Amino acid sequence: MSMTTETNLPSLEELPGTFLVSLDNYSAISLKGEEQTNYLQGQVTCDVSSSNDNNLLIGAHCSAKGKVFSVFRFINRNSAHLLIQPKASICNSISELQKFGVFAKVDITTTDELSFFALVGEQAADILQEHFNQTPNSLTPVVQSNTTTLVYVSGKQARYILIDERSVLDNIINTLNQPIYHSALWNLLEINEGFPQLSTISSGEYIPQMINLQAINGISFTKGCYIGQETVARMQYLGKNKRALYSLKTHLTQPLENEEVIEKKLGENWRKAGDILATYQADNGDCYLQAVLSSDLDDSTLLRIKSQPESSIIVQTLPYSLVTE
Repeated sequence: MSMTTETNLPSLEELPGTFLVSLDNYSAISLKGEEQTNYLQGQVTCDVSSSNDNNLLIGAHCSAKGKVFSVFRFINRNSAHLLIQPKASICNSISELQKFGVFAKVDITTTDELSFFALVGEQAADILQEHFNQTPNSLTPVVQSNTTTLVYVSGKQARYILIDERSVLDNIINTLNQPIYHSALWNLLEINEGFPQLSTISSGEYIPQMINLQAINGISFTKGCYIGQETVARMQYLGKNKRALYSLKTHLTQPLENEEVIEKKLGENWRKAGDILATYQADNGDCYLQAVLSSDLDDSTLLRIKSQPESSIIVQTLPYSLVTE
């Protein structure tokens, strides 16, 4: 039985109750070997030493100057550490990890043998329970069922990532009998959740706090030293960060351009407001954007798309707080 992918691009309000998303734009960096944990602990922002086979961590891999190469979801699978992320952010990250990894007993590769799908929505948990002997939840976000790894991603709506070899995953997806959407829909969900999405262009451009990593538990401030740690700590404790990640929405009458610009009104003029990281434009014209802007935005700030000056951008409420306790 062949799988058919939906070609339409629904808005958030038009999403079906439960559905699948093909994450063909996702992969993972795999680290495996005697020193995999010790090595990775000194490379990334999350506390790798706290990981086990059933928990899920969020982290970032930074340059020596504290600029983020990649943002990932971290799990263990078959004795290997996996940094799950868009393929677009892997290149810079893996080259840096491999550069220093030659001095440690660790093999660092991409998981080309694995595929990724997501099951999303109201009935997702019940559907998984019908097909697997154990399913993940908020207390146990990662479980292994035969050869398949299931990952629970918390948020406004439950999401479950399924990981296995392509042939195995195809068989599973066919039995789930749910509509399948293109990976673009995952962009919509990540924008809605305020989870940063880096591309080949934005990789290496931002300090972790500029893309809200501190607000989604993506930084451990107690784990000790790692590459870029001094910059990250200085930004946190001296309060020098002036930028943040935002989820935005507008309605457009024309398709977005490739290198689109968000403008902010200053007096009688309009000026560039920041950088767009990810976009999703629904068939009905609703457009969702993830952007790094000044952290002092308020309700009086007027924003628009430069190429469509009649547009009006609304700042969406994030599912987490940017206020530091």
